[in-house]
Amino acid sequence: MASFSFNLISIRWLLLLPLLHAVAIDALASRQLLCHDDESSALLQFKESFHSNLSACIDSSAYPPKTASWKLEGADKDCCSWDGVECDNDTGHVNGLDLSSSCLYGSMVSNSSLLRLVQLQRLNLADNDFNFSQIPSEFSRLSRLTYLNLSNSYFSGNIPSMFSDLSKLTSLDLSNNHKLHLRSLKGLVQNLTNLEDLHLDHVQIFSPVPEILSNLSGLTTLYLIDNGFYGEFPVGIFKLPKLKDLRVNYNKDLIGSLPEFYSSSPLKIIGLWESGFSGELPASIGNLDSLNQLWIGNSNFSGSIPPSIGFDMYLPNFPWPQLQILDLTFNKLQALPKIIPPYTLVYLVANNMLQGEIPSSICNLSSLYSLDLSNNKFNGILPDCLSNFSISLSILNLKGNNFHGMLPQLCAKGSRMKMIDLSENHFTGVLPTSLSNCRMLEILNLGSNQFNDVFPSWLESLPELRVLILRQNSFYGVVRSPAAMFIAPKLHILDLSTNKFTGKLPFELLRNWKSMKKVDANNFTHMRAHRVFWVADLAMDEYYVYSMMITNKGRETIYQKINGVLATIDLSSNEFNGEISEFIGNLNGFQLLNLSNNNLTGHIPLSLGDLVTLESLDLSQNKLSGSIPWQLMQLTFLESFDVSHNQLIGPIPQGKQFNTFENSSFDGNPGLCGSPLSKKCEDLEPSPLPTSSIGDAQNSWFHIEFDWKIIILGYGSGLVIGVVLGNIVAEKNQHWFVKIKKLQHKM
Repeated sequence: MASFSFNLISIRWLLLLPLLHAVAIDALASRQLLCHDDESSALLQFKESFHSNLSACIDSSAYPPKTASWKLEGADKDCCSWDGVECDNDTGHVNGLDLSSSCLYGSMVSNSSLLRLVQLQRLNLADNDFNFSQIPSEFSRLSRLTYLNLSNSYFSGNIPSMFSDLSKLTSLDLSNNHKLHLRSLKGLVQNLTNLEDLHLDHVQIFSPVPEILSNLSGLTTLYLIDNGFYGEFPVGIFKLPKLKDLRVNYNKDLIGSLPEFYSSSPLKIIGLWESGFSGELPASIGNLDSLNQLWIGNSNFSGSIPPSIGFDMYLPNFPWPQLQILDLTFNKLQALPKIIPPYTLVYLVANNMLQGEIPSSICNLSSLYSLDLSNNKFNGILPDCLSNFSISLSILNLKGNNFHGMLPQLCAKGSRMKMIDLSENHFTGVLPTSLSNCRMLEILNLGSNQFNDVFPSWLESLPELRVLILRQNSFYGVVRSPAAMFIAPKLHILDLSTNKFTGKLPFELLRNWKSMKKVDANNFTHMRAHRVFWVADLAMDEYYVYSMMITNKGRETIYQKINGVLATIDLSSNEFNGEISEFIGNLNGFQLLNLSNNNLTGHIPLSLGDLVTLESLDLSQNKLSGSIPWQLMQLTFLESFDVSHNQLIGPIPQGKQFNTFENSSFDGNPGLCGSPLSKKCEDLEPSPLPTSSIGDAQNSWFHIEFDWKIIILGYGSGLVIGVVLGNIVAEKNQHWFVKIKKLQHKM
């Protein structure tokens, strides 16, 4: 019996032995994971050398910083459990430190306590503010580093040449430190033969791209964006066996051409935007089976777009099913492929030399956000299918082509269209009533066509409309306001010039245009459309900047950017008649007023003197009578003034801006006298300056609501708006731009 009991107990112990062994191992592991005291001390000392400041990081959602959990008290005394700290499972040494987006502010010193963490293999200090201090050359002592990320951290000075000693590095990211310099890229990478990822965006280098990069056979990503590179780009880099992502954007002096590609190439992204690359696009580009982003806009490519870029989505074997972004804008390309694939983003063909009709395959682009084919040589009529994707389309820009015929029904119900620019074509007929469905429309530019229609009464359906340009067409008839007396309350740019409109000036339309009644001096922003979306692991901020051409101070001016405070009325070169209403003085806040080349009669309203932001006033080529009001001397920012070829009489006001106007401003008025004309006036006692019925109210508002610190800058040369607006005559500039932020590599 005793023997049986002994054996039973022995068996129980034998069964417990594996469990006891596991507990012992766990206890040993727990003891080993405890952070080494010297490393805990080094980390705490590093924490104390910096402040935590919410403005010191881009990603403020990460606040409070990771270092807030670092303390030597209670259960948190083990540094291996601290946020951002990683330890080796066997030795307990700190081998990884991720303090990205920790909002650290302060200077990095050469004897930083980080240098005591000699076992570090991964170090990420991205998205902090190190106060433009230099990167310590002593970082090269961390010889075990395989991953180093110091991007977006406000470092300056030279990148230490001793970084080339970090021969185990597979990933190096020093990007977006705009005051950081690199004396020799060749010297930096000559020993870094294990590199897989190299990011040097916006680091100042100013040298040729070294041929040695073609020898980094393990390279998968190479970002050399806006570095000041020049000379010939080594073609061997395109052929690196593992390279997936190549970006050399914004290096205007970097020249080169695309090589012949083979299907074995793993390239997924090619970025040559705004570089000096040229030549034709090789047909073999279709061999890049993995390619999903092609950015070659603002370069010098020429010739036809290869058919291999287009495909028929119904064929069983077609190249690039996965292409998400195609940008070919601002080149010298001459022909589209007959078949256009339904990419996520397509920027074909603005500012090229593309010709012919739009291929019917454009109807495949059902998820398209913007279609910009401006400034090419397209012809033919617009396909009816444009209305099929008007729900997704926000930007339609076809200006500067040779399109003709009538417009199709452009906007279906629920349309998200924000901009329609069909100017400088040969469109005819009446406007489609479907435009009333574009309730989000901000800019409608139909200028320089052959439309033959009455004033579009459906404008009352467009509450967001800010810019309306119908210039140089054959619109006709009386401009009447809708019965609701509510039309485009946000409108601040109206150009109806060079048409056949008749009747009285349509100032009743302006009664609800609140944006013309005052200027918001704090709103110096450019009009643009904006959206945020994701492509794979990339956050894309896309901005489409609106542009236009109007007559400013007697000359046609291209505004590549439209400032939100610019307000203009151009009703010139029509057949308007009758008097100019005193009501015009209520529209204080706009800068350009052109009523020339009409049949206007009566006196110049005294209330024009209340338009204190006016820079240009053109009343020429009418039948105005009476004298020039002395109240116009209050327009101290008036730079361009023209009342020529009317029936005005009496003395020309003297002093202030009137001393700057030439004879041509007053020609064709035999009854006018005084400088700058040679006809002298009789010696008359100058009459006191009268005030208009609305002058006091307008001036009091202006002094309260307008920032005179800004206004005073414009004296003598026009309002400061005229300087800041960005009006550029015939300058090459993109209409849109995209900001891309790649997700931070996490430890």
